[in-house]
Amino acid sequence: MKQQTRQVAASAGTASAPGYGFGTAPVFLASISTILGAILFLRFGYAVAHVGLWGSLMIILIGHLVTIPTVLAVSEIATNRRVAGGGAYYIISRSFGTNIGGTIGIALYVSQAISVAFYLVAFAEAFEPVYEWVAAEYDMTDPDPRWVSLPCTLLLVVMMLTVGAKLGVGVLWVVSAVLGAAIAAFLLGQGPESIRPEGLNLTARIEGGDAFGIVFATCFPAFTGMIAGLGLSGDLRNPQRSIPLGTIGATLAGMVVYALVAIKLAQSATPEALAGDQFIMAQIALWGPAIYVGLGAAAFSSALGSILVAPRTLQALARDKVLPVPKLNRLLRKTRGRAREPVAAIYVSGVIAVLFVILGDVDFIAQILSMFFMVTYGALCTVSFLEYFAGNPSYRPTFHSRWYLSLLGAVMCGLMMIQMNILYAFLALSLMVATYFGLIRSRKGERDLTAIFQGTMFQLTRRLQIILQKNRVEQTEGGWRPSIVAVTRFGERRLGHFDLLRWISHRHGFGHFIQFFQGDYTFAGETRARAHVNRLIERSEISGAGIFVDSLICPSFDMALAQTLQMPGISGLPNNCVLLEFDKEHPEEVEETLRGARLAAESNFNVLVLRSAKYRFGYRSSIHIWVTEDNLSNAPLMLMLAYIIVGHPEWRRAEIRFFACLDSEHAERETHHLSDMMTVGRLPISRQNVTSVCCATQEDLEKEVAALSSKADLVIAGMTADALRSDQAKQSLRAFGGANDVLFVHSSEAIVIE
Repeated sequence: MKQQTRQVAASAGTASAPGYGFGTAPVFLASISTILGAILFLRFGYAVAHVGLWGSLMIILIGHLVTIPTVLAVSEIATNRRVAGGGAYYIISRSFGTNIGGTIGIALYVSQAISVAFYLVAFAEAFEPVYEWVAAEYDMTDPDPRWVSLPCTLLLVVMMLTVGAKLGVGVLWVVSAVLGAAIAAFLLGQGPESIRPEGLNLTARIEGGDAFGIVFATCFPAFTGMIAGLGLSGDLRNPQRSIPLGTIGATLAGMVVYALVAIKLAQSATPEALAGDQFIMAQIALWGPAIYVGLGAAAFSSALGSILVAPRTLQALARDKVLPVPKLNRLLRKTRGRAREPVAAIYVSGVIAVLFVILGDVDFIAQILSMFFMVTYGALCTVSFLEYFAGNPSYRPTFHSRWYLSLLGAVMCGLMMIQMNILYAFLALSLMVATYFGLIRSRKGERDLTAIFQGTMFQLTRRLQIILQKNRVEQTEGGWRPSIVAVTRFGERRLGHFDLLRWISHRHGFGHFIQFFQGDYTFAGETRARAHVNRLIERSEISGAGIFVDSLICPSFDMALAQTLQMPGISGLPNNCVLLEFDKEHPEEVEETLRGARLAAESNFNVLVLRSAKYRFGYRSSIHIWVTEDNLSNAPLMLMLAYIIVGHPEWRRAEIRFFACLDSEHAERETHHLSDMMTVGRLPISRQNVTSVCCATQEDLEKEVAALSSKADLVIAGMTADALRSDQAKQSLRAFGGANDVLFVHSSEAIVIE
């Protein structure tokens, strides 16, 4: 039995073993040889000439403000899951899903495939002395560099098809050594005195030089090779260790080398000399030909690194069926041999490289390449930033970056894309967005940005609620806002107080709508309640209501309300109002509503009771507030609610009228005080809409309301604590029979309008 177990374990280990079992060194070499590529030898003298040493150092700094956060984010993502073949795409898609991974992966693959052409075109320029010798020796015009770049492209593709990644890594050791020797020869050289400047000038540059954005776009591909080593993820013995070490080490080493080269160029040649000769480094080096050899080695090694990575990215995309054509997915995921070489993907990558090599313009390809890399890295940093705040328990990397670094990388990518070329930036972003929406339409049910945003919003809400709870203090004067919980058993059949809640909660407050279901709690009952709540949520979405909808199953309404009063506020602040409702045509509902209002008032909640009518708030054009002698303490809350309601778009044409029914010797003074309060409080009620009404008895009040407010869309009336506790409480809720929808208000807290 033990023997069988050992055999199974051995076979499992063999099946899951990496293709070649490389260590950290190939990751570092693939990255550093791509970083120290053609731009270093061909275009960095151009950069120093056009933007000066200070500008060149800024290009290095800004470029690494993009690449360092990206490489840290990628390193973090790489340690979150088991890593297989497919490089950056595989790592991203396994952490964030194939919708996000496929969007980034397609852009990444295109940039990698174009990189092959870019580096081979630069490689062909390393033979400029040979071109000059041929032109002079055979009396012919300058040979076309494509005579070199096209055959080399084909040779590189053939080499990948016949030998594979193992030879590629072996070659990386050789070309990296040559590259190091060439850079050392340059740094140790002096150059002729005829081109040396008088001292080191940080700002010296040629007149009328190219803009910073153009120079940055041309030079940015120099820094993009830091994730080239990720393409070997399926061939690494321990990718979770090798990827962070190799990529971060190569990025930092490359930054140091570029800074040293920029300083050496500015110290050794004038801006005019730097601008006039793209091979100025050959004049400065100890041995001039070393620069041409180094350029050839750098360009060839960078192309080699790209051709190692690009087919494996395409193969991984096909394996996950990301490409829109099923037959293409089946073709491109095919492999050959024990090392699983992506043969078909190498052919496709070779074709793309050949097409761009035919263009033959290094600067044009560099700008296109920069934009693709920028949009890819920006998306990577954005997703990493959002994932941090989403707090997904399944996201457990062993290497940790920082959220602010990912945010910095995303912001810098966006800014530099606009700085480089706003049209190209718009096209690149449009392509990414179109790819993403195409994937989510064809791959429904898979994780996408919605899941990350939901997680982010969950974490943000959680943190805000905790902060609000920690800082909870007594409400200051003038700082009151409604936090209302509404309880009803008629949520689907009568939407009057659902509408009222959404109007009050539109901007200034928070509403929690609870549908009460009578009975003992069971799972089947919970399922039915959820179905009802889902229909209410759909209605809230249709109406644009910003309220939280929930359900509660209890044996009685009184118990449901008691539980509701003990609930913490969903907004993070405690609830301060309870909204109840009954129908004008169903007087039997008054008893239950009254018990709920008394319980809420005894618990020190503000009580709002809506008496609904068939009128359903009419045209939403008028709100009438009625204040009596014994209800003056409720006036501030009544005025505040009226002001909040008319702030909703559905009530934007509404007029508020205020009626003061005061029958005492101080009636005129109280009316004047209320008018001043509205003016000072900047409430939308003019003094002309404040009316003093003489009402000696309740019957007089009823007559006045019937006469003045029979056509009002909403009447707001006060309700005292004594009236709630008295035997005449039912009669109080049936008052104002001549009005339509009436909102009775009892204020349990002192609200100041100022």
